[in-house]
Amino acid sequence: MAQAGKREPGTVQNRKASFNYEISDQLEAGIVLVGSEVKSLFLGRANLTDAYCRVTNGELWLHQMDIEPYEKSSHYRVERRRERKLLAHRKEIELLRRKQDENGLSLVPLKVYFKGGKAKVVVGVGKGKKQYDKREAIKKKETRRELERELG
Repeated sequence: MAQAGKREPGTVQNRKASFNYEISDQLEAGIVLVGSEVKSLFLGRANLTDAYCRVTNGELWLHQMDIEPYEKSSHYRVERRRERKLLAHRKEIELLRRKQDENGLSLVPLKVYFKGGKAKVVVGVGKGKKQYDKREAIKKKETRRELERELG
């Protein structure tokens, strides 16, 4: 079991997603990587901040995920922010496509990690929060922290 404050190798989280979106559903999908992207991702050298997912032509794609080039790789280097295909069942992709087409819903990658030697992405269906919703979330966190300080 992982200790508090330490993260497992190859785990990259999108911390802004829960702040900017109200996540309703989640789906775990595989990701197609090439070359040294696997090693770089295993070292945790990726960024999901601007990333988003989209269903096009019946396939699920991950856009704007930044994976740094692996420094020890030789001549074969791929573009950092290229589109990457996500692997999921057709029924799951169709469900995500219908939700994507609904007004105001987005497909947001929440986390990338390794499971059984394969890279996985957790895709969340989220609705964008308004500014006042974000302020309320900050207030709740602050009051919870104050109560924990007083009690603990």
